[in-house]
Amino acid sequence: MQSPREMLSDIWTSIGGDPCALGKLTLTGDEPQLPSSFRVAAAAQVSVAATGLAAAEIWKMRSGETQEVAVDMRHAVVECRSERYLRVDGKPPPPAWDAIAGIYKTRDNGFVRLHTNFPHHRDAVCKVLNCKPERDAVQAALLQWDGEAFETAAYTSGGVVAFMRTHDEWLTTPQAKALAGLPLISITKIGEAPPKPWPNGERPLAGIRVLDLSRVIAGPVAGRTLAAHGADVLLISGPDLPAIPWLVIDTGRGKLTSFVELKSEQGRGVLRDLLAQADIFSQGYRPRAIASLGFSPEDVARISPGVIYVTLSAYGAAGPWAARRGFDSLVQTATGFNHAEGQAAGVDGPKELPGQMLDHATGYFMAFGAMMAKVRQAREGASWHVEVSLAQTGRWLWNLGRVTDGLAIEDLKGEAVKPFIAEAGSGFGPLRYVTHSALLSKTPAFWAVPAMPLGSHPPQWPVRE
Repeated sequence: MQSPREMLSDIWTSIGGDPCALGKLTLTGDEPQLPSSFRVAAAAQVSVAATGLAAAEIWKMRSGETQEVAVDMRHAVVECRSERYLRVDGKPPPPAWDAIAGIYKTRDNGFVRLHTNFPHHRDAVCKVLNCKPERDAVQAALLQWDGEAFETAAYTSGGVVAFMRTHDEWLTTPQAKALAGLPLISITKIGEAPPKPWPNGERPLAGIRVLDLSRVIAGPVAGRTLAAHGADVLLISGPDLPAIPWLVIDTGRGKLTSFVELKSEQGRGVLRDLLAQADIFSQGYRPRAIASLGFSPEDVARISPGVIYVTLSAYGAAGPWAARRGFDSLVQTATGFNHAEGQAAGVDGPKELPGQMLDHATGYFMAFGAMMAKVRQAREGASWHVEVSLAQTGRWLWNLGRVTDGLAIEDLKGEAVKPFIAEAGSGFGPLRYVTHSALLSKTPAFWAVPAMPLGSHPPQWPVRE
């Protein structure tokens, strides 16, 4: 199996990173760190380290200075479960899941996973099943369905669910075949533009303006990471959009946050005005949804020549599931992780990875791709489109190999996590949170803006230095 350094070298050089930069990198720690048969700790370390290297590369372009980058494996894997360790005014997280979310048996002796944390997704599932939102009622209704048929019907009705497949079953699907030839991170040109000069500033991304149109974990983690290296990140949400409050707090560090109603022409005009001065547009909408609002990659490149447009999807940019909604837990279920982890644990049914690892790693790959595309823009000009997906990150994680007896170790206890925790104020009260795990010797990562409730700031950019 590849070492973490070899994994990172492949990713770094695949999208144009200077191999010499790897000489400034130190990776510490050993596998396993969490109970899993998959290399989740290595995946955490590599994805975070990629962002650290990219930030250091940008600083070198801006200042001429090189610097050391260090990432400890345990720190990285703790950061990839940051929502678990967040404390607000000393209080732990509330229950992570809606009452009917989770795993159920189906008529054909299979399993399906429901994601019902947003009310409209829960309502869609109950409408298909014609049942009350109660676990016993949902289970009774699902025993009248075959798993894959329910999966299709639920998606058609606006629900988000997954039928549990083995990995071999997943590989035979048209969607898996469509993704097989795609890279982990895709960067393509979407328009012509001259190179944009770097603004003044004392941090790698100082003065770089990022519009963050994302929710839940992966996209927000990307924005949080760019903010950690000095970017001005403006999170755009809507007063009627559902959100998961705990995740808003955890991923809100470093960001300004504004409400803009994109369903109105006035709101779309506000976003176009913001875009005209933006450097990075990072979004997790489904392709047709964002295009229907007038913000497809090509639209945004016309509004803001030289922009870096970052797209997150669940199941990838190609294939019949390209427009399908999805979350980490569902992609784990659909692509074989839950089945394989269950088999490794000797349980009759699915078992989850020890955290939302596809989400977090994909978030870091989004930030990494955005930074590397920004490097390319500064050198070559043009507008660029970065594409990542939970399914592609899952394919990469699967191909890293398995950890023998990885499930035999204990999960991390409080004392093991304590060195990576810091305290700060916020608009929600005092926070204890996980610090950033990529340590840069000359431009250390930190969040200059406290986490605030959604809509706390006007939709405008801060003045550049």
